[in-house]
Amino acid sequence: MKITINGDEVEVAEGKNLLEASLDAGVYIPHLCKHPDLEAVGGCRLCMVEVEGEDAPVCACKTQVREGMVVNTAGEAAERVRKLAMELILATHPTDCTGCPKYGKCELQSMYQYMGVSPTRWRVKSRPVPTDESNPLITHMFTRCIRCGRCVRACRELRGAGVLDYQHSEGGIRIGTDGSVSLQEAGCRFCGACIEVCPTGSIIDTLNMFDENKSYADNVVPCREGCPAHVDIPRYLRLVKDKRYTEAAAVVREKVPFPESLGNICVHNCQSACKRNELNGTPLSVCRLKRAAAVRDEGTWKANVRHEQLSGKKVAVVGAGPAGLTAALYCAEKGHKVDVFEANEKVGGQMRYGIPAYRLPDEVVDGEVATILEIAQGTDPEPRIELRCGERVADPKALLSQGYDAVLVTIGTHDGTVLPMAGHDLEGVLRNTDFLKAARNGSAPDLTGLRIMVLGGGNVAYDCARTAVRLGAASVDLACLEAEAVMTSTPEEREEAAEEGIVLHDAHAFTSINEAAGNPGHVGSMTIHKIEKFYFDENHRAVTELREGGELTIDVDRVIFAVGQKPEGTADMGFELTHGPYIVADAEGKTSVEGVWAAGDCVTGTKSVIAAIEAGRECASAIDRFLGGDGDIDAALIDFEAPSQFIGKVPEGFYGEAVQPQFVPAPERSGNFNTFECPFTEEEATCEASRCLQCDLRLTLTTPRLWNEY
Repeated sequence: MKITINGDEVEVAEGKNLLEASLDAGVYIPHLCKHPDLEAVGGCRLCMVEVEGEDAPVCACKTQVREGMVVNTAGEAAERVRKLAMELILATHPTDCTGCPKYGKCELQSMYQYMGVSPTRWRVKSRPVPTDESNPLITHMFTRCIRCGRCVRACRELRGAGVLDYQHSEGGIRIGTDGSVSLQEAGCRFCGACIEVCPTGSIIDTLNMFDENKSYADNVVPCREGCPAHVDIPRYLRLVKDKRYTEAAAVVREKVPFPESLGNICVHNCQSACKRNELNGTPLSVCRLKRAAAVRDEGTWKANVRHEQLSGKKVAVVGAGPAGLTAALYCAEKGHKVDVFEANEKVGGQMRYGIPAYRLPDEVVDGEVATILEIAQGTDPEPRIELRCGERVADPKALLSQGYDAVLVTIGTHDGTVLPMAGHDLEGVLRNTDFLKAARNGSAPDLTGLRIMVLGGGNVAYDCARTAVRLGAASVDLACLEAEAVMTSTPEEREEAAEEGIVLHDAHAFTSINEAAGNPGHVGSMTIHKIEKFYFDENHRAVTELREGGELTIDVDRVIFAVGQKPEGTADMGFELTHGPYIVADAEGKTSVEGVWAAGDCVTGTKSVIAAIEAGRECASAIDRFLGGDGDIDAALIDFEAPSQFIGKVPEGFYGEAVQPQFVPAPERSGNFNTFECPFTEEEATCEASRCLQCDLRLTLTTPRLWNEY
C-alpha cells in the first residue's frame, strides 16, 4: 500500500506500524521502547506523529498503516508531546554522560540531541538507587534505567527465561527479579540479551570484562576469540547438545583438520576465556566436547569439501607435523600438488613423537592423516598430497630449483635443551625429546626400579614424568622454578600425575646433578634449592633468591631435562634467524628467502598443536595468493542454520560443575600406555554442552540505528 510521509509518497508493506514504515523509508522518528527485535509497547511517547484526520498526535509504534494515510512526523503538536516525554525521562537520569559506558553510542543521548532538548533545562531529581554489582557477568546501574521494558521483554519473549520483571520498591518501580533474589537464584541464563537491548548504560557487562584492544564481537564471544584457529565454538556446542555429532565435527573441521587429536590434547585456550569462569569458576569442557563429536563423526560433510581445479603448481612442505599437514591440505584443496617431506618414519610431528600414546594414540593420528589424504584427493585419479617419509631436507630453499613453486618449512622443535649446570654431562642425563620419541618408537630405556628426576614445569615435563611411571620407574620426582600457581602445565595434568605417584617440587632452583658414589660418571643424585623470591630486574634479567636452609638432595638414577626444545639444523638452511635457531618469518609466514615460508614451533618456539594448525592455515592462504590464487581457504562443510533465540529456562545442572568423563583408575593406567580418559557418553555430552551461555546469540540481535544513520 501507499502512504504519504512528510509530503513524500512511500510504499509500505501491509501489517506494518507507522514507526516501522517510516524507519524503512529512511525517515527517523525518535523511539525508545521499540527495539528492532521486540514488539513496541507505546510507553515512551517519543514516537508521536500527526496523522491527517486524527484530533491529536498518535504513537507511531502503535498505529497500523492504512492505504492513503497522510503522516507528518515533525508537526508542532507531536514535537511538543515528544519533548515533554523526553524531559520527564531526563528528570531522573544522571547528567554525567561521560561516566557512562555507553557514552557516544547511547540511544537516549542520540535522541535528546536530535530533539534539541538541552541538558541545561533538565530539572534533575535524585534517584539514589545503588548500583547492583552483586551478580557475576552483569552489572545493573539503576540510576540510568528509563524503565523502557526492553530488558524484560527480551528476557521473556526472546529468550524464554522470564527472569526480569517490573518490581515495586521504595524508590519507585524498577527492573529486577521477583523477591529481589540474585540472578542465579532466579534462573538467569546470563545470555546477555538484556545488555544488548538496553538503550542506555543501565544493564552492562561487568566492568573490566572487555578488552578495549579487541573487537566487540571478540569480547562478547571470548571462547571463539581465544581459540588460535577461531573455531566457532558456540555453534558446534549447540550441535553437540542436539546430538548432531557429524555436523558438530564439521563445524570444527571448517577451521582445523584434527578435531579428534585436539579433543584429546588441546591446551584449550578457549576454556580459559570462557565466561563461565566468572560465573562459577568452571568453564565449559570445550575440548572434551570436541572429542565427543569427533568420535561419532560419520563423515557426510566430506561431500562439501573445497576441491578446486588443479593449478599446475607444486608446493613442498618440509615437516609433517600439525602445521605442515594443515597447510598441505589447504594448498591441495586450492588445486596445488603438495609433497610433504618428513625425516621420521611416520608423519605427525610432535603429535606422534612428542606426546605420549596414553594421551594421543597412533590410531587417532593415523585416522586423521588418512582423512586429510582422502579429502585432498577427492575424485582425482592421482593423490594431490604425497607423503615422503624418511627424507630429511637439509636445504629447503634448494627445492625451489627442483620443480617446486613454493616451499613451506614446518620442522618443529625436536632438539631438547640441556642446561649447562654441574653434572649435565653425566651418564643417565636424558633430553625430553629423545626420551618421549623413544617411548613412542618402542625403544625407550628400561626404567624398572629406577628413581627418576624430571626438570621442568610444563605439560612436556609431565609427559616425561608420567611416561617414566609407565616404563616401570620406582619413583618419579618433578622439580621446576615456578610456583605451582604459575606453572604452565594444566591443573588436570598435575592432578592426574599426583594420582600416579609423581612428587612435585615447585619453586626450586636446580643446583647440581651429582655423581653416584661407587659409579663414576653416572647420575647418583640431584640437588635442588627452595626459592624464596623469583623476579625480573630492570634489565629483564631473572633474579632468584634462595631460601636459607632450603637445599634438598634426592637420590636418583636418571635426570630428564624438560626445560625447552628448539629447531634442528636451521643454522645451515640459509634463513635469517632469531633467538638462536628460530626462523624469522613475517605475519604471513614469509622468510628471508623469496618463495619460502615457515610456520609453527620453528618460528614461534614450542607452543601448541592448535597454534601450529592456525600457523599452517595462514601460510597456506599466503602461498595460494603467491601462486595466483585468492587465498580463500575458508570452508562451509554444512549449511548454516540461524540459532534459535528462544533458549528457555535453565536446564538442570546449568550452574553446576563441569561434567567429568570416566577415567581409568591410576593403579590400572600407570602400567601401560593405553588411553585412560573415556570420551563423553551421549548423555554426558548433552549435559555438558547445555551449560553453554551461548554468548554469540547477542551478536544476532539487531543493533538499532541512531538518528544520524538515517
